This record gives sequence, structure tokens and C-alpha cells, in this order.
Amino acid sequence: MIRTAIAVLALLTPVLAKSPRSESALASNPVYQRDCAKCHGKTAEGRFMAGPSLASDKVVNASDDELRDIITHGHHRMPKFEGKLSPEDINKLVFQIKSRTK
Repeated sequence: MIRTAIAVLALLTPVLAKSPRSESALASNPVYQRDCAKCHGKTAEGRFMAGPSLASDKVVNASDDELRDIITHGHHRMPKFEGKLSPEDINKLVFQIKSRTK
């Protein structure tokens, strides 16, 4: 019984540890909060009649380059952030967005 509980805990620990950390990294990023949260929500789950969830299948399946291009040049109603955000800030956002979807 104890061995089973330890085995289950050992299997779940990486999953439980990764998800909140990845989500909180994006949610605690001041660039995300200042420039993205108003449309995509404070936790990136999307907002009704605004930006879509950043954990959607579409985002999960997008490449880093596609996300970088969308953030840089805009897409549909999303404004472009070229010149407003540094390439490093954009790369960090892409990394954090992709980290929360894995």
C-alpha cells in the first residue's frame, strides 16, 4: 500500500510541479501583465470577446516561430508589438506560453 502511494506520488510530482510553475511564470511576467493580460486574461485562459486562450490546441500546435511572428507583427485584431517589445521579451513570452501548454 505504501509502495503504491509512493509510486503514484513519484509519477504525479513532475506533472503537478510543472504546471503551476509554468503558469505562474507567464502570469508573473510584467510584460505579459502589461501588454497581453487585458486581452488574453491574467492567467492566459482567454477572455470572452477578446483574445483567445493561450492554452488552446491552436497555440499548442503552433511553432515558436509562428508565435513569435504573431506577437511581432500582429494577427487579426491583435496589434503588433514590433518596436514596443524587445526581441528578448518576445522570446521569453513565446517560451512561457509554450511551457504552459506542454
